[in-house]
Amino acid sequence: MQCLLSALLLAGASGVLANVNYPPIPSDKTTPVQQRLAFKSPTEMSVGWNTYEQLSNACVQYGTSQTALKSKACSDSSVTYPTSRTWSNAVTLTGLKPATQYYYKIVSGNSTVSQFVSPRLAGDTTPFNVSLVIDLGVYGDNGYTTTKREEIPAIQPALQHTTIGALARTINNYEFVIHPGDFAYADDWIKTLSDLLNGKNAYEAILENFYDQLAPVAGVKAYMASPGNHEADCQEIPYTSRLCPTGQKNFTDFQNRFGRTMPSTFPSQSTSKSLQANAKKAAALANPPFWFSFEYGMAHVVMFDTETDFKNAPDGTNGSAHLDTGRFGFPGQQTAFLRADLASVNRTQTPWLIVAGHRPWYALGDEQCGPCQNAFETIFYQAGVDLAIFGHVHNSQRFAPMYQGKVDPAGYNNPKAPAYIIAGGAGNIEGLSTYSSNATGNVFAYDEDFSYATLQFKDSEHLGIQFLRSSTGELLDSSVLYKKRG
Repeated sequence: MQCLLSALLLAGASGVLANVNYPPIPSDKTTPVQQRLAFKSPTEMSVGWNTYEQLSNACVQYGTSQTALKSKACSDSSVTYPTSRTWSNAVTLTGLKPATQYYYKIVSGNSTVSQFVSPRLAGDTTPFNVSLVIDLGVYGDNGYTTTKREEIPAIQPALQHTTIGALARTINNYEFVIHPGDFAYADDWIKTLSDLLNGKNAYEAILENFYDQLAPVAGVKAYMASPGNHEADCQEIPYTSRLCPTGQKNFTDFQNRFGRTMPSTFPSQSTSKSLQANAKKAAALANPPFWFSFEYGMAHVVMFDTETDFKNAPDGTNGSAHLDTGRFGFPGQQTAFLRADLASVNRTQTPWLIVAGHRPWYALGDEQCGPCQNAFETIFYQAGVDLAIFGHVHNSQRFAPMYQGKVDPAGYNNPKAPAYIIAGGAGNIEGLSTYSSNATGNVFAYDEDFSYATLQFKDSEHLGIQFLRSSTGELLDSSVLYKKRG
């Protein structure tokens, strides 16, 4: 079977056909598509977008009035890779006032004015909500549908039935999105029969369609991204990554798309010399979009890479997935970054310490990542992390605070160990994962329909965690994590 799949992969890499489901190319090839925002620093936002021709000068106009965009930011960096039809562009908007409504327009012969709210400064105690979306694929042709949950799709569903639609409908209910891994599922082109001889183009078509669908959300709200296994290579067939076409291996699209928009770290706002020293060390060790951190109001958020760059990393050299991707830093760089960054947090300004990665080590079923647990769990526990966010398993799960397989006796009432959640039920061509209820510490699981999670930062001591059904907005699970401060 693996020989047959390898042969199909090689045939797909040749791109012998052209009848894939590509979006139409606009007549004005400077038209911005696939827009995406991110927090770049306490006073900066990055704007990323793609075009169907290379730009010599990518520019964005912006301001606090929709009719008077008085500021302008430009970049001469417009990059692509073999097999991509588009160029990725990114600029940084500077000098922003905190928590302020801004309007922006990508300079083009065919673009419109959009909007965003600049980041809250560390120490801002205003309550806010965050949406958590992981394992999200393209819907319609080459992706999932809402009527055939575990089959190859055959119909085009309506947007309002998807998790992307839920994010669009509730756009005013949250302030940014955290998405640690698995975007589009372009490497699953092999699951659609019509793509079997044209994988190279099918891969790119899936990416273009997905990021076009995501743009109404990611072009309005900061969309903070880190990698998952489906960004690694053109297909997840072990030992065949060398057969992938140039440009469709080793996280190439993910790096092109998010590498210039994600932050490294935010500068320390503390007067403590030790915290400042650790913050500077963390900044030097950060490697966006793989591992980095940012601050927003009461929260310090760390995004990290469960795929490469630690001992026995699943997608790394000699990893269990046999994809041989990475490395993206020197040996030990990612864990050194995590130690320095977590040691730099001023808990009086950002009391909530949140980490987000792709593969979990506490999960129902057989998807626990042992190497991830060995690399990261003790670091997070010793730093006093409050909540760890994961995906990879295609359903929703919540666990009690835990450490080394043992439930913290305090539960959600001032525990020492981090609480753990999985928000992997957003929907993709692989369908949802059924679960068993035999894992220590599990207190909630849902696998009946697409779902996602939200966080409610209520104050310095109370963090709400909710799971919602994507199609209806139905509240599936609600809890509050209490942490005593001071």
